[in-house]
Amino acid sequence: MVKISISASHDGGNIILPSPPTVTVSGMTAKAKVIVHVRPDVYTELEKIAHMQYFSFRSFVSGMDNIKLLTVEYIVENAHAVSYPEAWPGTTICYSTKSLESEDDDAWKRNLTTKYSDGKLSWTHVHNGNGSTFFSYWPPYTYNRHLKLISDCSQVVSAKKLAEFNPVVESLGTTIEGREMECISVGTGSLVAWIIHRQHPGETMAEFFAEGLLHRLMGVDGEMDEVTKAVLSMYRFYVVPCMCPDGAVMGHLRTNSVGANLNREWATVHDYYEAPTLNRSPEVLAVLNKMDETGCDFFLDVHGDEELPYVFLSGAEKTPKWGERMEHLHGYFVASFQRSNSDVQKEIGYPPPESEEKALAYMNVGTNQVSNRFDCLGLTLEMPYKDCATNPDKDAGFSPSRATQLGKSLLEALENMSPFLRADGQFWNAFSEEDRYVEPTDNYKEEGFVMLKKRFYSDVRPHDQ
Repeated sequence: MVKISISASHDGGNIILPSPPTVTVSGMTAKAKVIVHVRPDVYTELEKIAHMQYFSFRSFVSGMDNIKLLTVEYIVENAHAVSYPEAWPGTTICYSTKSLESEDDDAWKRNLTTKYSDGKLSWTHVHNGNGSTFFSYWPPYTYNRHLKLISDCSQVVSAKKLAEFNPVVESLGTTIEGREMECISVGTGSLVAWIIHRQHPGETMAEFFAEGLLHRLMGVDGEMDEVTKAVLSMYRFYVVPCMCPDGAVMGHLRTNSVGANLNREWATVHDYYEAPTLNRSPEVLAVLNKMDETGCDFFLDVHGDEELPYVFLSGAEKTPKWGERMEHLHGYFVASFQRSNSDVQKEIGYPPPESEEKALAYMNVGTNQVSNRFDCLGLTLEMPYKDCATNPDKDAGFSPSRATQLGKSLLEALENMSPFLRADGQFWNAFSEEDRYVEPTDNYKEEGFVMLKKRFYSDVRPHDQ
């Protein structure tokens, strides 16, 4: 008898099976329909929502000994109720018949039958034998893999391969569930660069980015190249590969284990909601305390975006410290990063707030708080869940390997930035026209397209009253 078992017990798994799958056998073939629900995050008090969108589950098929093909329609029945339902059109879900280990990253493919219709997300998959298939909104980055990344960096320290650059692997504190908040620091330069990843745990591409960055910075994959050596002599790096390990293990989209959206926990902006706190957001508190100790000359917060099919950067526009200096630094960095990796572009992204007053309401966002706290260039990097429109690849989409390569590509941009981050005077007079700041828009779909409701800093779009 053909049987389909649906589970999400792997770390980072997320799915609910409201009813058993139905299988119909006809000769040597069979058909089935599997209805699933995305499981919501813990309710977040500040935003008054239980976020959900990320899912990852295993479909285990057995009993196909006398069946050649099993065609299954998978249906996410509550897709209309997620945080960003407007992101589903154009989405292609990811699947793999291999493991969740790093050696199988390239096995992840896109299901091109994915469609969003009548409030449901669905796709058809043909199973041609017994075994497992993983389906995910985007490929998981597991906690075991996270621990291996930390171990790889620790082994570099123990082997004294980078002794001249004083590498350190340390814990800045613990999460609510008792997991370590690891930070890797390396470099002997006078500039301090903080790069944090995966404040939103369902944005798994962020930790793939961290892996690429750390493997290059620490020489994990072999000999260190000349650009890396140069950058390590310019900067002291502080890299946090996963800001929200509890939420990552739980399969959450945006929150930690008690419902805190960490990228709204960097300051108190409401009288009724203190942030960060040890009881609700110890992850941010630990990083911010260390940052106050080290200072910061460059800050990058690495994320993923559900809706826009682009790699883009968002800055601290309209906040108190934003001005001519910050604008030119922002433009030059984006242009430099674009030169080092063609997935990066500058025209499409989150529109800046419409006024300084509106920007003040978002001083609890990491980039805004750090930029103003240290008067430094701060940016949020967003990578797409969808295919990347600048370099489309319909079969793989924007993939783990591309996120990893993007992390490695960061160093060329930082090498170019080093003379200017704390420069005096109108240093931007040396920049070319292609280095200028471009105010981004999210109106990308077609000429004349106007987004009905804007969202800032990855907020859920406001609904009509």
